[in-house]
Amino acid sequence: MAFWARQISRRCLSVKTSNVANSIQQLRKSHRTWIQLHELSVLSLLRTDNQFFQRGLKTYQSVSLGSRLQSTNSSNGQIVSSESNLLSPVNHYQQQAEIIPSSDTETLYEVWEDTPPLSALEEISEEEAVQIVAEPPLPLGSFTLRDYVDRSETLSKLVLLGVDLSKVEKRPHAGQLLLRLDFEKDIRKRLLFLKDVGVEDHQLGPFLTQNPYILAVDMEALETRVAYLKSKKFGKEAVAQMVSRAPFLLSFSVERLDNRLGFFQKELGLSVQKTRDLVVRLPRLLTGSLEPIKENWQVCQVELGFRRNEIQQIVSKIPKILTANKRKLTETFDYLHNVMGIPHHILTNFPQVFNSKLLRVKERHMFLTFLGRAQYDPAQPSYISLDKLVSMPDEVFCTEIAKASVKDFEKFLKTL
Repeated sequence: MAFWARQISRRCLSVKTSNVANSIQQLRKSHRTWIQLHELSVLSLLRTDNQFFQRGLKTYQSVSLGSRLQSTNSSNGQIVSSESNLLSPVNHYQQQAEIIPSSDTETLYEVWEDTPPLSALEEISEEEAVQIVAEPPLPLGSFTLRDYVDRSETLSKLVLLGVDLSKVEKRPHAGQLLLRLDFEKDIRKRLLFLKDVGVEDHQLGPFLTQNPYILAVDMEALETRVAYLKSKKFGKEAVAQMVSRAPFLLSFSVERLDNRLGFFQKELGLSVQKTRDLVVRLPRLLTGSLEPIKENWQVCQVELGFRRNEIQQIVSKIPKILTANKRKLTETFDYLHNVMGIPHHILTNFPQVFNSKLLRVKERHMFLTFLGRAQYDPAQPSYISLDKLVSMPDEVFCTEIAKASVKDFEKFLKTL
């Protein structure tokens, strides 16, 4: 057993794993292999001549576990006797190899206590692996940015600014864009630029929620577009208002902005000043599609019967009429003009009525008709302007216009 004790000691000192059971298991495998080879050698020796057997016997004696075999002469009877002596140590060791004395186990643990820390490249046991606490990695794929917020400095700071990530992630490729950006290198300077343009601190969150793509636009391009607007005589306050109300404005090239301004000036026949006032009041005219604008312009001319100068006057007062829903626009005009009998020139002077809810206009007109006070001609007495008809709250409308109480108005509405 002295030979195997030395072998175990050497192997334990050379092992670079923290699992003692693994090392012992490997030694047992090595020992079983040695036993199998040894048994094969014994069977071979039994079939050889006397001289070869003696050489094999001496070799076996040098590697046995302290059990020395005695060999006296080389007669056939002695060979058989030696055969029985050869097999018994092997069987004896097979029984003993499965048990490790407690004193040896304690020695092994003492050796491991002095072992230096493991390298990152060395193998560890499953028990040790379970005890390791590591931060979970970023998910390889996700349908929501919520899974990345806690481990992304960029996303966490954008949330503090008021960016609604639940809306951002619905925009094509916006989520991937934000995950690739570095807050300090990519985002900070653009936020400072937007503040210099005139976007207020409380507007930054909603601004980036609507247009997160601006965080990837080249800084030189952003500066060029602001410089272009100023070259067109837009003041600093006007630029700030336009950029704040139309977050996609600075995402478009100078060429596109110039073409849009040219369209409103040439196609609609607006002057330079009216064009400038138009886009300041409704800057999304520069960023949206031109198709609904062209369509509404044709509807006003062909279907509603307004003249070109009347449309220009309406648009200058109510720019939203160019982007209004076509159906709502035609239904409102039909009721005002054909039911209430209001002519084109009055509608041109009070185009705000097109921004009102048609149901509100109907309810109040029918109530005034019921009271006999539906008079919209400024040349007649008891004239009621369209502005007052649609802009006043119910209490003021009832007391000042209808000359009735709110209860009377509510009671009338129940009869409809």
